[in-house]
Amino acid sequence: QVQLVESGGGLVQAVGSLRLSCAASGRTSSFAGMGWFRRSPGKEREFVAGIAWNGGRTAYTDYVKGRFTISRDNVKNVVYLQMNNLKFEDTAVYYCSARTGVTYNYWGQGTQVTVSS
Repeated sequence: QVQLVESGGGLVQAVGSLRLSCAASGRTSSFAGMGWFRRSPGKEREFVAGIAWNGGRTAYTDYVKGRFTISRDNVKNVVYLQMNNLKFEDTAVYYCSARTGVTYNYWGQGTQVTVSS
């Protein structure tokens, strides 16, 4: 089994920063990649950023490019999301996810990020 546990969410003022962490345990050797998604109030869950487990290739949704950075520590099995210049619109529950193939199939419980304007 795989467990993903997020941490680092909270309340921050606009243009501030937060760093989210996701600790993975279990069969992490099966991972092809990990990512962060978010769900804002009244909206569908959306992809934010992803990183390949081997090689570290990254991908971002356009809205966060230049502000958010995803990284991973393969030794500690932790993925990070550094969020800078936060905007009110970034307020959401952020979910860590892992994929063993093309589809993300493991999910964390989510961590709330609230940006005050």
